[in-house]
Amino acid sequence: MKTLQIHENDNVLVALTDIQNEEIIYHNGVKIVTKQFIPAKHKFTIEDIGLGEHILMYGVIVGKAKTNLERGTLITTSNIGHETSGFGKKLKQIQWKAPNIEKYRHRSFMGYHRADGQVGTANYWLVIPLVFCENRNVDIIRQAFEQELGYGKTNPYKNLVKQMKSLYQNGRLERIADLTTDLIQDNSEEKLFKNIDGIKFLTHQGGCGGTRQDSESLCALFAGYIHNPNVAGATILSLGCQNAQFQILQEKLKLLDPQNTKPLIFLEQQKEGTESQLLSQAIKRTFLALIEANKIERESSSLDKLTIGLECGGSDGFSGISANPAVGHISDLITALGGKTILSEFPELCGVEQELINRCQDEESAEKFADLMQAYSNAAISVGSGFDMNPSPGNIKDGLITDAIKSAGAAKKGGTSPISDVLDYTEYVTKPGLNLLCTPGNDVESTTAMAGSGANIILFTTGLGTPTGNPISPVIKISSNTALAQKMPDIIDVDAGGIISGEKSITSCGEEILEYIIGVASGQIKTKSDRLDQNDFIPWKRGVSL
Repeated sequence: MKTLQIHENDNVLVALTDIQNEEIIYHNGVKIVTKQFIPAKHKFTIEDIGLGEHILMYGVIVGKAKTNLERGTLITTSNIGHETSGFGKKLKQIQWKAPNIEKYRHRSFMGYHRADGQVGTANYWLVIPLVFCENRNVDIIRQAFEQELGYGKTNPYKNLVKQMKSLYQNGRLERIADLTTDLIQDNSEEKLFKNIDGIKFLTHQGGCGGTRQDSESLCALFAGYIHNPNVAGATILSLGCQNAQFQILQEKLKLLDPQNTKPLIFLEQQKEGTESQLLSQAIKRTFLALIEANKIERESSSLDKLTIGLECGGSDGFSGISANPAVGHISDLITALGGKTILSEFPELCGVEQELINRCQDEESAEKFADLMQAYSNAAISVGSGFDMNPSPGNIKDGLITDAIKSAGAAKKGGTSPISDVLDYTEYVTKPGLNLLCTPGNDVESTTAMAGSGANIILFTTGLGTPTGNPISPVIKISSNTALAQKMPDIIDVDAGGIISGEKSITSCGEEILEYIIGVASGQIKTKSDRLDQNDFIPWKRGVSL
């Protein structure tokens, strides 16, 4: 099969392979002669489309013709523009047929049970600076702990530099091109604390100097990270005079955990005195806390204790028809089992708002989603931007011509289930089912937010490849195409490209990914992003970020 019509109402086809200029394609008995070369992942018209008429894909409006388009014309940024149908109030009640979950109803994973009833897929200790002034001290603590406790990674590139230095000193520069690099070595077999997956250090550039709202939001995000079931406790460093005060963090954490079930170590540099006194206290008290955190062991848990973040980044023209729908099937399975899933990236829901509004279980959630989307869009417009400027050069090059095309495919990660809740940035997931979380489309800002809202696993689809990870929530990378999985096997966990070739169905690929999730959640499989020590953490300062 060379082409795909995603929805019966679409007036474009997706090229599954390269299609040559003047090649004849038959669709529903109609002969189409291509007007130019059509690269795989791109789209071309199946009928004549006049100036100003709509481009339909996924059954929704995704663009508007800037000129007359003959049948067989490749759509590009030069001949179509971003366009959506808009949105309003909730128009209908969703009628959802849940997938068959019999084979998973009694399945389980081995997780860390917390006092508040949550279950972690990992067991981490956090070291957090409330303000960027403490980043250096956090880095010193990192250097003190990681290698000695077996959490550090051997850096093979140091040896590469050492070899180049030697060749340079001996006048052998011609041999540099022939040097090879070993793989990054994982020292986890040498871990002192067998039940602690790692110590994570969340350095950042906030806490002071911005608005008070930024600092309050940062504290709310940290509270979510501490409350996340993958976290055992935290060491918190403060300078003392910054906007992000420990009291604010405590207040935010109390809203999530009124019983204060997790241990916190708090140290303020302006009270402790010398840097040496601060660091010595932090290291000694953290070490003693790690001894206690190591006493918890993995126990069996049902799959309804999973909270799955749904993310995409470095997307291509196949993302919306392979990896994203497969993840959507997982979302439906998890919600049917009583678990939670999180769909974020609000700029990448542009054009499918009405569908999502109609899927909300109640009017309050529908109105909250509409208000958040409108406010976000207005903020982007006010600074001379807009959701239409969301697609990256890489997205466009690989077939995502407008934000509406990108969004319609990105939304497929949310499956078809009802939406149980709508959350603003830093709000924590509490309701089983599919949850919408307001975040930017920026990969790291979005994954950072989902972990702060309770995700204990994140699924990350990609068509172009990206090394993004998260400090506390294992990130499983899923490629939309097999070429990427073969080219970048060091970052891809699961290949969904078989959906494009016809070797896999969306259902079978989704179930394959779910088995992988269970392995990761049980500590039996380490994700590629964890192996590469990808600990990306970028708080959103609530400015315009697409």
